[in-house]
This record gives sequence, C-alpha cells and structure tokens, in this order.
Amino acid sequence: MAVTVSLCMIVKDEERVLARCLESVRGAVEEIIIVDTGSTDATKEIAARYTDQIFDFVWIDDFSAARNFSFSKATQEFVMWLDADDVFTDADLAGFLRLKDSVPDTADVIMMPYHTAFDEDGKPVFMYYRERMVRRSTPHVWRGRVHEAIVHSGRVFYAENTAVTHKSVKTSYSDRNLRIYEKQAQEEPLGPRDLFYYGRELYYHGQYERAVRILKECLEKPDGWLENKIEACKILSYCYRGARQPDLALDALFSSFRFDSPRAEICCEAGALFMELENYKSAVFWFELALQIPSDEKSGAFVSKDCHGYLPCISLCVCYDRLGEPEKAREYNRLAGTYRPHSPAYLQNLRYFEARFANEPSAG
Repeated sequence: MAVTVSLCMIVKDEERVLARCLESVRGAVEEIIIVDTGSTDATKEIAARYTDQIFDFVWIDDFSAARNFSFSKATQEFVMWLDADDVFTDADLAGFLRLKDSVPDTADVIMMPYHTAFDEDGKPVFMYYRERMVRRSTPHVWRGRVHEAIVHSGRVFYAENTAVTHKSVKTSYSDRNLRIYEKQAQEEPLGPRDLFYYGRELYYHGQYERAVRILKECLEKPDGWLENKIEACKILSYCYRGARQPDLALDALFSSFRFDSPRAEICCEAGALFMELENYKSAVFWFELALQIPSDEKSGAFVSKDCHGYLPCISLCVCYDRLGEPEKAREYNRLAGTYRPHSPAYLQNLRYFEARFANEPSAG
C-alpha cells in the first residue's frame, strides 16, 4: 500500500516559479501546505490554485523556524519538503510514485538525490543526497538558521530511481544569508556546520580574508562532519586563489587529506592549479588520479560527476598537448566526448585535432 505524503513548503515572492513546482508534483502528494513568510507579489494567489492550506509566518531570519512551522501542519504519513524553484521531471515523478508504493516499513527518513547543475544536454553533473521525506511519527526537527537540515533519529532509506531537480531562475543573489550568519555570530558561538557555511558565504561575497579566518576556525573544531571539513578545504583554496596565493591554495587542498583519502573533486582542483602554474606534468598526475577514484554519491557530500570523467579527460587533453604528446591528447579528448558528446570544448578540440593530424605527413 502506498504511503501518503504531505508536501510542506516555505515561500516568499516566488510568483515566477511556484506554479511550475506545484504543477510538477500535482496529484503525487495527498496534501500541500504552503507557508508564506511575507510575499508582496502573487505567490499566495498562485498557491491557492493548488491548495487551501496556506499559512502566514512572520519571518525571523531563521529558515528552520519556518520549516518547523510548516511541518507542524502536516497530517499525512510522511512529510516532504521542496523549495519553490525545485521540480520533478516527468521521469522522476514516475519514480516518485513508484517509491511511494515501495517504501519499506523500516524506513523513517527518505534520502533522495538533489540535482543542481546540468550539462549542455540537460544531464545532471552536480548532485548530493538530501533528507527529502521523514515519517511524521519519527522524532525530528529542522536546525540551522541558514542551510537548515533535519536532525532525526530514524532509520534511513536511499531512493535511487527518483530525484528532485533544482531549476533556479535567479540571476543574482542577495546578502541575506551572510547577514543572518553575521547576526547569529554576534548572538552565539557558531558550530562547525554554521562556520563552514558562513565561511562559504564570505567567499561568495569576495571577502577572502574573513572567509579564511572562519574556515580555519571550522577546520580546527574537533567535531563537525567529515564532508564539510573536506569541502571547507576546497573553499579555503578558492579564497587563496582569489587572493592570488597559489602556494597556499595548494596547501589548503592537500590539508583535506588529513580527514580522508583524496576526493576526485580535490584532485581536479589541484590539477587546475598546476595548470595555471604551467606545471603540466604535476597537473597530469592529479587529473589521472581523479579518474581512478570511485564516486560515492551516498556519502552526503557534494558530488561533481564531471570530476569523475569529463573534467579530468578534457584537462588531460590540454596538458598532453602542451607537453608535446598530441596522440595522448587526442585520446583523452575522445574519452571526454564519451561523457559529454556535445560539449563545446570537446567539439572544438575535435576540430583542432582533425586539422592538426590532417596536415601531418603520413609515416613511410
């Protein structure tokens, strides 16, 4: 028997995308709850086309507070969340309906892939798993003023044949998240997770010196999630690159090895840095290592699928060409094309090698 689902959303001024989201999930959930945190556009009117359960919540610079309020209104067996700029594709909606029919009795929390970046063919190239649904009877609570997450003690089930797609239409981002973190930092000590995301926000806003200080504080904490610490090393490296300090950028990447074995994403960043320094032999080492590292999508980490195939191959093509080994370069470009056959870089390289080898005299 299929489980029943309450979809709970928090929204503000989402008239451009809300109908797209709700249309994509129409008929797949038994209940839709919309919590509005202060819209001044047509958001609530659009929501009313899909549900009569629309509630107001005074915004207090705390996403978890709004999420917890929305979840408190749910009445169905499972509670699910989406953001207004999320959608189910037709294929993923079909997978979601099959999931509802097959959720094990032992599952309290359903983890689902979240696709957030795509290649030229619309294929996801960046993803991570999120706690997407939780059994209402399982103790749980949202925590975190920004980049909130569900804290629970339930048994976890990973859904593999359905995903949520993030399709943002924003062209610029406000300083809202940074402002919330700065207010929080004045009111209480920040834990490792908040320090990580605070540092990342500072990096996004080009405040490299402050970001370095906060990220280092995150890394020095004895607790905290392993994957956040590895990602913090990568963001720290970005800060040093932005400040034109490549040696420190490399040190930051290599410091991630204190926490666990190399990630393909870290190897690709190291390769890119050595390419910038025109040290192509060292770059080759790191890109070739990236190709050997298996992807662990269920680790919860941010996973760049390109770093496990396309990106190392297209970069190795450039490196070997610069090292005067055009045959190897062409072979890696061919491999890059097996991952992304319509990539502009792959197609440009293809034309380059066709012209280059056409002009070379044949052996004998």
